Amino acid sequence: MASLFSKIIAGEIPSYKVAEDDKFYAFLDISPLQKGHTLVVPKKEEDYIFDISDGDLKDYICFAKRVARAVKAAYPCVKVGMAVIGLEVRHAHIHLVPMQKEGDLNFANPKLSFTESEFKEIASNIASHF
Repeated sequence: MASLFSKIIAGEIPSYKVAEDDKFYAFLDISPLQKGHTLVVPKKEEDYIFDISDGDLKDYICFAKRVARAVKAAYPCVKVGMAVIGLEVRHAHIHLVPMQKEGDLNFANPKLSFTESEFKEIASNIASHF
């Protein structure tokens, strides 16, 4: 059975796409910690990030780096934090979160909510810097 993220990549479930290439897909987290919180996933479904081949892992991190730069350009911050947790969805994914302070990357923090038009604007802003 395909993961939630595989269904998003396939277009079976809508998402707010930020960037895509032949191997990776980046989209907004729908329960964001901060404005611009983005998920980066490999198109090839792999449960655990450290099971990804060395070459693909290098490409994955480089793609995430490009997305992080776009996030920071769209939503200026001190740094874009990166977290790999991977317990809630069995498909490797990197969280990219704009941070003004270390606590901004705390997943126990309350999640933000945005309207559909706000999500679209956030995704468009990041995509325009990719």
